[in-house]
Amino acid sequence: METKINFISANEHELEVTLGYDEIQPEIDQSYKDESKKIEIPGFRKGKVPLSMLKKMFGDEIEYKAAEKIANKKYWEIVEEQKLKPLSTPKMTDLNFERGTKLFFKILYEVMPELELKNYTDNEISKFEWHVTDEHIDKEILSLLKTNSTKEDANIVEDQNYIITVDLQRIGADGKPDGEMRHDLAIDLSDERVNIQIFENANGKKIDETFNFSFKDSREVEENGEKKIIEEEFNYEAKISSIKKIVLPEFNDEFVQKVSKDKFKTVEEWKENIRKGMQAYYDGQSEDIYVNSLLNTVVKNNDFEPPHGFVHKVLDNMLAIEEEKAKRDGHKHFDAKEAEKHLHKQAEWSAKWQIIIASLAKKENISVEQNELKESAEKEAAETGISVDKLLKFYNDTNKMEVLLENKIIDFLKKNNKIKIINPDDLKPKTNESEG
Repeated sequence: METKINFISANEHELEVTLGYDEIQPEIDQSYKDESKKIEIPGFRKGKVPLSMLKKMFGDEIEYKAAEKIANKKYWEIVEEQKLKPLSTPKMTDLNFERGTKLFFKILYEVMPELELKNYTDNEISKFEWHVTDEHIDKEILSLLKTNSTKEDANIVEDQNYIITVDLQRIGADGKPDGEMRHDLAIDLSDERVNIQIFENANGKKIDETFNFSFKDSREVEENGEKKIIEEEFNYEAKISSIKKIVLPEFNDEFVQKVSKDKFKTVEEWKENIRKGMQAYYDGQSEDIYVNSLLNTVVKNNDFEPPHGFVHKVLDNMLAIEEEKAKRDGHKHFDAKEAEKHLHKQAEWSAKWQIIIASLAKKENISVEQNELKESAEKEAAETGISVDKLLKFYNDTNKMEVLLENKIIDFLKKNNKIKIINPDDLKPKTNESEG
């Protein structure tokens, strides 16, 4: 067997293989045996057709078919022996089989491009630092109280702690009804997402009384190849059909013990637990945003066109995950084409990042050893009760090694880039206190 690797481009290599007929003879003979079980010729029982007759009548077809299978099999054997590491599905570009003489084939495959990495250290990456305030705690308390509130019939709206049911009619520019009336629409006036005009104009109103409100909606349109924003104002008239007052329970130690099932004894204990939980959530969000910004910076500083086949391989994996998720969520129809449009840029970025990981690992001599895999399995075994051996088998069957390597690369980048702490409050527009 003769092999040769042609370097087509930084992303593509081509494997040339020449095999003498004697090297593939055993597989050719096996193909005759396999095909003889399927071929029927009048006068002979299935599987009993003489080999000489098979070769004379079907030899070209059988051997060419076998040659293609042999080429694919030999390719993967060579990949394993020479550790070629193709990135995506290979493509046969040439197959030349001469019966009784030789088999020659070429297979094109994508490889991990070697990047000259730059600017992956000493970048300044912003990191938001959120802190839980008393206002956050008060909102959480209010939400808890509303969940455990009761409702009382009322005749008049006196503040925001009311739920009103209305019949809603849209009013056109001419002052006349526009479209069908919507009946029995419940509006929680205490919900901060509700248009403030609704509360302001409903306040002081009684059952069977009406009030009006409006809101503006902005949308982007394209005209003559140019995008512009169109603002529309919609006017409504609402007639109140019922009013219910939201009665909040008293927030005290007894209430805390009841809703926490005695996990917390006092209001202060509950507040402290909520504060810790919310802060942990904010810290996690802050870290995720920071890491994403860090990785985006590294990818942007080392931008390149990733191998197309590899991008599609990553995209196919993403689509499979999305389709499985859609099934779990009960969606009967999965629009693969629409999902592909939505995920293509993400797949392209992910392909770039995976290639950068490999280049960074090589350049900075970062790797994952088997003992680290075992340590991870031992830690997870202690938490889950699954045996170390089973976890190791699962790790080796999946991409756990790649996950650990990525974590190491991210840790390296975090240590070798600068953090700029930002208080989100500093980004809020400030009002001019001297005005007025």
